[in-house]
Amino acid sequence: MDIVLIALPFLLKAALITIFLAVVSMAIGLVIGLITALARVSKNKLFYNMATFYVSLIRGTPVLVQIYLVYFGLPQIGITLGAMTSGIIALSINTGAYLSESFRAAILSVDKGQTEAAHSIGMTNWQSMRRIIIPQSVRTAIPTVGNTYIGLLKETSLVSVITVTELLYQTTLIIAKTFQPLTLYAAAAVIYWLICTGFNVLLTWLERRSSRHLNV
Repeated sequence: MDIVLIALPFLLKAALITIFLAVVSMAIGLVIGLITALARVSKNKLFYNMATFYVSLIRGTPVLVQIYLVYFGLPQIGITLGAMTSGIIALSINTGAYLSESFRAAILSVDKGQTEAAHSIGMTNWQSMRRIIIPQSVRTAIPTVGNTYIGLLKETSLVSVITVTELLYQTTLIIAKTFQPLTLYAAAAVIYWLICTGFNVLLTWLERRSSRHLNV
């Protein structure tokens, strides 16, 4: 416990970086996911094919490979990015592909009669999508989006391979000085668990709030 107490301030500081990585990547991923989902339900073949290829490519390759491609691969074509930026880009692109499928399923779950009703009162396709379909889809997608975020929180540990000082990388640095892997990795695992548990509480609250809104 003495070692844990000494290391705790450093681990908590690194945990904040982990949360920052997850929050920023999730925010960007939400935008990418929604745009991709709209392209996937679009009648425009170009948008549909581009979005389908993107989702297939990202979901069919490991996150670690994607991180390596951004951090080590882009400099070969003249694009050099910092470790933090590379990690955020890779995680955002990966998250966006998975979220797009959640949003697409949620959009398709909305009854077509609502779109027809919107058209009958003079709304365009974009207006009906923005005012009617998307708001309902977002509420429907909350559970799967929450699960994706929890997965993203844990996947941030992968950016330790490009020396981003998040929780796992900081733990490894401390272990290199103390030679106490069991104790410190266990402490890191508990911190990850507490973060995920805290978010689960928030997610449950959001689900109840959105359900109460729908019942009204």
